[in-house]
Amino acid sequence: MSEEFRLRSIALTAYGPSSLAAIGYGATAAVLPLLARDLGASVHLAATVIGLAALGPLVGSLPAGALVARVGERRALVAAGIVEAAATAATAIVPTLWLFLLTILVSNLAWTVFLLARQGYMIDAVPPALRARALSALGGTHRIGMLIGPLLGAVLIGGWGIRAPFLLAAVTSLAAAGLALTMPDLSALARAEHGDTTLREVLARHRWVLATLGTSVIVISGTRAIRAVLVPLWAEHVGLGAELISVIVAVSVGVEILLFYPAGWIMDHHGRFWVAVTCVGLMSVGFAALALAHGAWAVLAVSVLIGIGNGLGSGVVMTLGADSAPVRGRSQFLGAWRTCGEAGQVGGPLVLAALAAVAPLAAAVVLTGLVTLAGAGWVGYWVHRAAGRPSPPAEPIS
Repeated sequence: MSEEFRLRSIALTAYGPSSLAAIGYGATAAVLPLLARDLGASVHLAATVIGLAALGPLVGSLPAGALVARVGERRALVAAGIVEAAATAATAIVPTLWLFLLTILVSNLAWTVFLLARQGYMIDAVPPALRARALSALGGTHRIGMLIGPLLGAVLIGGWGIRAPFLLAAVTSLAAAGLALTMPDLSALARAEHGDTTLREVLARHRWVLATLGTSVIVISGTRAIRAVLVPLWAEHVGLGAELISVIVAVSVGVEILLFYPAGWIMDHHGRFWVAVTCVGLMSVGFAALALAHGAWAVLAVSVLIGIGNGLGSGVVMTLGADSAPVRGRSQFLGAWRTCGEAGQVGGPLVLAALAAVAPLAAAVVLTGLVTLAGAGWVGYWVHRAAGRPSPPAEPIS
């Protein structure tokens, strides 16, 4: 069966729910701090509340994996969509800051379940020869949704106020849940054949993979998280305004979107190593190069370089996780895998903050580049050891 037919045959069920959910997630992510401020929080308290809610996926990924293992990917996707819709709708009407914290925490946990379930579905639905392309495309649809969401949110805010994007997110989450209902339950047979296994058993059985290749995921995710903070921070440092910074970030994201399929093609035909190392390596070089960027065009050029690195890494974390996941205890393993990624998301900015606390910002960005470049070497070593030969090439299109 041809590559084109394979991917198109699962397009609606595999990418539809993810695209819808990402639009809602993107629409609300940009206004979370603004709503916290609207509820009376200071800048520091607003940042603290958002940070506390962001810890939810870090501590919730392991239980989420266990839940998906018990109920299956289709039911988990439907349930997560419904819970997320209820949580975001509640966020639109909360009267206090602490209820706001509760609703976004629930929303983040439901989002974690959703992400784990969609990855498991893709592992079942896609043959190994096309796995990286399919998962990279999944990452690409997520990026597209995150780009469309804030644009729609901006329109809604202009007409109905700052809470309107949360109602949009509730609608898109319900739509994603409805579309997930049309999926086949591909993991039902595997659950019946392999029975139940505990989270502790899975962690014990695969502790070496998680302690080695899993730490590479921490590096990749941490580098991406640093990028999201460092580029706007440096742009502001050199005197660029908020509107111009937004344009620079949007251009960089646009470059990433263009690269998700080439990234998957490279992984499927030449192995995961080249994409993983190039992803972290290019972003690292870009971090260090920011110290030389003092004008809008220079910052844009460096931001595009960083975007190329991040775009070439589209789907690499999910692909490495899919490659490493066992048949028995797969969802629990993916929950642990996602915990590694969330640890990087939390830890990356903390590394940047620590460096910025002891050095001027220009020196801190160079040091950040050097630290993450060393991380690229770590990633390359373990991915090379774990990946082995590249996946067999797909059959030619007839």
